[in-house]
Amino acid sequence: MRELLEAVAAGDLSPAAAEARLAGYATSEAGRFDAARERRAGVPEGILAPGKTPEEVADLAATAVETTGHALVTRADERDVEAVRTHFDATRPDASVDADTRVGTVVVHAADYECPSLDARVGVVTAGTSDAVPAGEAATVLREAGVGVTRVDDVGVAGLVRLFDQLATLREQDLLIVAAGREGALPTVLAGLVDVPIVGLPVSTGYGHGGAGEAALAGMLQSCAPVTVVNVDAGFAAGVQATLVARALDGARRGDEGDRV
Repeated sequence: MRELLEAVAAGDLSPAAAEARLAGYATSEAGRFDAARERRAGVPEGILAPGKTPEEVADLAATAVETTGHALVTRADERDVEAVRTHFDATRPDASVDADTRVGTVVVHAADYECPSLDARVGVVTAGTSDAVPAGEAATVLREAGVGVTRVDDVGVAGLVRLFDQLATLREQDLLIVAAGREGALPTVLAGLVDVPIVGLPVSTGYGHGGAGEAALAGMLQSCAPVTVVNVDAGFAAGVQATLVARALDGARRGDEGDRV
């Protein structure tokens, strides 16, 4: 503790970073950021934008970068993105801010941040273009955790010929996240064709009876072939589940337990 206090007194460590090391979280005006989640649970902490003001989103992103070197914001709109960019332009112009306005993610890296690298590959598959948003959220989580990502898009069951020429690529992956709306059949079809674990990601596309992702969720839960399923549009959860598998594989391939605590 004395070393931490001396580092704060010398200006080498911020109070927020010291608090994060001692308590596991850092407190800001916008709330408490779980700065220890990555070390404790093996996955990056996400900042969910809805329900927060753009200023609160930016404040939490700043706290994340200050305590962990990076920040991951999900479900961000244009106002959230602008608030984050404005804050870092003014306070840490050397930080990189990468926003995907369609997917709704914002990733911020401090200038000296080194992204981890895991010896594992995850395929992120979509049935159609309309499934790109939750699939993109999952892919962002994976990349931020250091997992290699292979995208295979628009291979839904309405035209299975599009899937067959991608099977060799899909079979090379360690795990697949498969996003599908409507009746959600693609994860089941794939599970019968590849010897790769599959996380089904139901998407809230479709309309009429069973719309808004309900039929997709029910179909994946009732899958005859083995599929693990997350909630509707839960791209973050799918990315986290796949990251945990990737970490285990990485540790096994390196013959150790990685950086787990």
